Amino acid sequence: MNKTIRHTSVFVLLLVLALLGRATWVQAYRAEALADDQKNRRHTIAQYAQPLGNIVVAGFPVTGSKRTEETEGTDLAYRRTYTDGELYAAVTGYSSQAYGSTQLEGIYADVLDGTDDRLKNPLDAVTRKQREPGTVLTTIDPAVQEAAYRALGKKKGAAVAVDPVSGRILALASTPSYDPSKISGTNDGAAWKELTGDPDKPLVNRALRQPLPPGSTFKLVVAAAALEDGLYRSVDTATESPSPYTLPHTRTVLRNENASAPCENATIRTALRYSCNNVFGKMAADLGQDKVRAMAERFGFNDAELDVPVRAYASVYPSKMDPAQTALSGIGQFDVTATPLQMAMVSAAIANDGLLAAPHMVSEVVDSDGDALTSYEDGDTRRIVSSATAAQLRSAMVTVVEEGTGTNAAVTGAEVGGKTGTAQHGENNSKTPYAWFTSYAKDPATGKQVAVAVMIEDSGAARSEVSGNGLAAPVAQKMMAAALK
Repeated sequence: MNKTIRHTSVFVLLLVLALLGRATWVQAYRAEALADDQKNRRHTIAQYAQPLGNIVVAGFPVTGSKRTEETEGTDLAYRRTYTDGELYAAVTGYSSQAYGSTQLEGIYADVLDGTDDRLKNPLDAVTRKQREPGTVLTTIDPAVQEAAYRALGKKKGAAVAVDPVSGRILALASTPSYDPSKISGTNDGAAWKELTGDPDKPLVNRALRQPLPPGSTFKLVVAAAALEDGLYRSVDTATESPSPYTLPHTRTVLRNENASAPCENATIRTALRYSCNNVFGKMAADLGQDKVRAMAERFGFNDAELDVPVRAYASVYPSKMDPAQTALSGIGQFDVTATPLQMAMVSAAIANDGLLAAPHMVSEVVDSDGDALTSYEDGDTRRIVSSATAAQLRSAMVTVVEEGTGTNAAVTGAEVGGKTGTAQHGENNSKTPYAWFTSYAKDPATGKQVAVAVMIEDSGAARSEVSGNGLAAPVAQKMMAAALK
């Protein structure tokens, strides 16, 4: 054989062996990974080849699936639908053939489309039958959810309701909202562009994922730190609080919103009732940032892994502050931020005798036969403050609602305690402030209870009309009344 031909034959043989080796490697070792790759069109076709499993609220599915039509020009058999989509969007998220999945739709995508390995049946492996999808059961109470959403109305804001004993999230609302059905297909580019270009950011879940300065609602955390530390023996002990209060090592005076309020050397009860900045600014400075931060973190601040099971953004209590900044942190300003979920957790722990139950909005994930794949236990608690401290704080919070700045939250026949907040926004407080309210309610007749937090980012109201009692407390009141029915 010619030497050139022999070399060419060997080279061609090596190429064939390389191709065979590559094909074997892909089929034997990479097949599963390639099949599961989200960029693989076959994965999407399989995902929507049958109706998806449902997300359920109080026994009724708030999701569904429908056959795609020929006019949609897609090779996907089904698309996601939503019942009361805007009402539950903050809970469900969206499942889109073009833009992926979020919230519960994203977390449980494998269960809902039937690809979760726990759904496998040995017979299905032989017959290659597509697995039946599973179902996600939520803890949401439809009456409380609707009360939150309707009360928020056209305001830009969010609201959360939690059962203090079990940790079950009863409501999770964010406004403005959106209808996930409008972006569930493959040809919804115009709707997607409108949503992503909207300056009010309807796709942002403000209840979980937009921490903002909590203002005076944070004073509950500072009061808890002072009582637990022994700085003051009770909520009725006079504090050492000059009014007005000059921030440490500065000439800056921290004034009170109500100049005539009896805030000088006020007790914690009186200071919460009138929301005295001087009291809690000095209290935070006296405690020092480390003690305040320790208490904040016990309530859940600075937790970057708070999953409910959707991951919430961390609420932040800062570090490396000077004494003046520490004082400002005591009134929920400087670099302190919180989500409505976080402030609901503060009220929930106080309502539950100082025990914080892990918040969660899914009770169980089940297969097509109703057998549990995952269960979330109620009442997984940890102690935040002593029972005595919690009782004192509840007493002071009741005073806020009955005689102080939170009167709009009162629910007939129930024990209601709360705390208002108005947080500065913009450089030198140049923009419309945020209005906050956090509270709890207990029905002595039925034993029902609930903890709530409401944040109004923008209501369109004049700056002078923005207050926690005027804007946020009425929303909380409607939610608490619905929860106690």
